[in-house]
Amino acid sequence: MDSRDTRHSPPRPSLPSGYGAAALLSAGIGSFALAVIANASDHIAGFRRLMTLYRPTGPLSGVTTAALVVWLIVWCLLHLRWRNRDVRMPMVSAAAIVLLIVGFLLMFPPIADLF
Repeated sequence: MDSRDTRHSPPRPSLPSGYGAAALLSAGIGSFALAVIANASDHIAGFRRLMTLYRPTGPLSGVTTAALVVWLIVWCLLHLRWRNRDVRMPMVSAAAIVLLIVGFLLMFPPIADLF
């Protein structure tokens, strides 16, 4: 009998897709949040002061920290909700890609200045 013969091996347990879906969608939401928070700190003086956590770097310190907190909270919540489920990955992937693209576009000044 060949050691590579898998006809009699026990079936592998399947891993629910919720783990990956939570990570993927939270990355899209975090990227979008980074763009929105960065634009808000650029255009709203009071928010800019609020986002200045470390004076030498200015509002960038608070913008990245806030976006990181949003991403982490969303990832934890989605993970807890979807960890034992099979999630429709095409829908989650499409939503994550759209959020990534919109977040990416909002980081360009000509587009960001429209808002």
